[in-house]
Amino acid sequence: MTEQVNKEYGILLLAFIAGLSVNGSFNALFDSVIAFSIFPLIALGFSIYCLHQRYVTHPMPAGTPMLAASCFLLGIFLYSAVIRAEYAGMGSNFLLTVICVALVFWIGYKLNITARHKVASQTD
Repeated sequence: MTEQVNKEYGILLLAFIAGLSVNGSFNALFDSVIAFSIFPLIALGFSIYCLHQRYVTHPMPAGTPMLAASCFLLGIFLYSAVIRAEYAGMGSNFLLTVICVALVFWIGYKLNITARHKVASQTD
């Protein structure tokens, strides 16, 4: 059971990093406010390669593709919110922040994080 949970968290983390690097690459290439950097492109390549290798070698548990897609969207929206907070001239980040918080709570609900903590505290 523990091995399956660790694999699931690895997929979710890779999807989150892929979302961050997709938005970072897009902003680095096409936005004049943000300075160009090669590192988002490198991170995008590595994260997509690792996601593909994990998809080929390990079967995904049920429900993981939807959670991976939500983590990917969380990475995209979180990067946009942070960039808009840093560069205030780009616009407000209120809606992006609300979407990020809603996605975090939805991911937590789907992973049953509170139920795991209750079970762990009852066994001690």
